[in-house]
Amino acid sequence: MAEITAAAVKELRDRSGAGMMDCKKALTEANGDIEAATDWLRAKGLAAAQKKSSRTAAEGLVGVAVAGTKGVAVEVNSETDFVAKNDQFQDFVRTVSTIALENGVADADALSNAAYPAGGTVAEKLVANIATIGENQTLRRVGQVEVSQGVVVPYVHNAAAPGLGKIGVLVALEGDASADVLEPLGKQIAMHIAAAFPLALSSADIDPALLERERAIAAEKAAESGKPAEIVAKMVDGAVAKYAKENALLSQLFVMDNKTPVADVVAKAAKEAGASITLKNYIRFQLGEGIEKETSDFAAEVAAAAGV
Repeated sequence: MAEITAAAVKELRDRSGAGMMDCKKALTEANGDIEAATDWLRAKGLAAAQKKSSRTAAEGLVGVAVAGTKGVAVEVNSETDFVAKNDQFQDFVRTVSTIALENGVADADALSNAAYPAGGTVAEKLVANIATIGENQTLRRVGQVEVSQGVVVPYVHNAAAPGLGKIGVLVALEGDASADVLEPLGKQIAMHIAAAFPLALSSADIDPALLERERAIAAEKAAESGKPAEIVAKMVDGAVAKYAKENALLSQLFVMDNKTPVADVVAKAAKEAGASITLKNYIRFQLGEGIEKETSDFAAEVAAAAGV
């Protein structure tokens, strides 16, 4: 049996909004696994859906760069937020974003091997930055979107500097509408994406593993209703369909009015402009999402170092 720490209980409580004792019980049932404990709470009706925005578990910056019909997003991690405010670090993130855009790079390894303007490669410049700044840094991921005709609109939430921040979004709008129609539409959709955190463009694009996980949770919850098997099956199917609808960008309700599906917002803009507009793709990078930050007991570390 895994040890259930106070830190784990707090993290689960922050994620789920459930009570402390329920979180402790969930962790015990899940042998300390945070994700499994979250599912257990949800199946018991003790927690809302897991917060998609999640707790940021790494520092650094997300950079976005756009040129006409192309755009890239890059995430570079650091150990502390202090480094993210460093001019040298910001210049590096800005530069590698431009390199990725100009070279059509959508892979972190390929970007690491690309030439850096000041000489050497991106990877070598990163090593030099680590040495001079005195903190570990990592080029984590790169994403790219492109349209044949139209625009790619960038948006950075709570920007630390132009094109740099903790949430970076790119919206790819394809069509023959004018830029003065596409740009503001793309900006509004990008703001929606930053806030609503869609999992995919359409429900058909959502990771099947996520849908199966949701189905398992719904099945356990429905089974406790005591209703006939055929009713339970319909309840499960309905819950999964609702999950897919709420997490696919095109079917999400637009945050600007909370009643119109994003797909209808795009269709209305196209009709009013008398032109074609298609929301082709998007990227949403949130700094540190999916990375678990190590927590430690500072007093215990000091005692260990002192040999106490």
